[in-house]
Amino acid sequence: MSAYSNRLEDFQSRIGYQFKDQNLLEQALTHTSFLNGRKNIPDNERLEFLGDRVLGLLTAERLYRESDDVEGKLARRLNALVRKETCADIARELDFGAVLKISKSEEKQKGRDKTSILGDACEAVMAAIYVDGGFDAVRDFYNRFWEGRFSTTTGANSKDPKTELQEKAVRQGYGQPVYKVLERKGPDHRPNFVVEVDVEGFGTDKGEGPAKKNAERFAASNLLKRLKAKHVNPR
Repeated sequence: MSAYSNRLEDFQSRIGYQFKDQNLLEQALTHTSFLNGRKNIPDNERLEFLGDRVLGLLTAERLYRESDDVEGKLARRLNALVRKETCADIARELDFGAVLKISKSEEKQKGRDKTSILGDACEAVMAAIYVDGGFDAVRDFYNRFWEGRFSTTTGANSKDPKTELQEKAVRQGYGQPVYKVLERKGPDHRPNFVVEVDVEGFGTDKGEGPAKKNAERFAASNLLKRLKAKHVNPR
């Protein structure tokens, strides 16, 4: 097995889905720059087109089922949840950069961490899961990795709970939030992290999630609720 095949196996463990068609997965991870004169190598643009629609449907479906918000607020929340930055953040958490196929010139320009490339790749992988395993499979992926964002997003301009916690804590005279992994449990293909956030002068809280970043967001969201409830005036 090649080094890249090994990385793909690790990647599939991270995302919690094993592809029946490995070629489909490789296509989803192939940026158009990689072609660079190569023939008969499909890039991920068509899959990204489909994945964008799959992501929109998954988000709209869940918002409709779980929220009583009016149409305008639903639309704002949907926009926040499907934006390219959100997809790129999830791609970073899952280390898409380790398996992306990009050109050498794009790599020199730090393409493995570009929001546009990572966001498109995340949508392409969602489409590939949908084509390979059906709607239930891609819904499972979505529920696992969008969960923390879904529960804390209230509108298109909503901030990440970690950012909001940091700003509020500093504004109210407390220290910077510090995150610490307390526990990692579960099998390698479905890990679960327990993270504690500590704001000096205020207190601590915990969060759990399938990736460390998810757990950090949950912890920040939990402590943020307490900070808001306290109604402390800025010092």
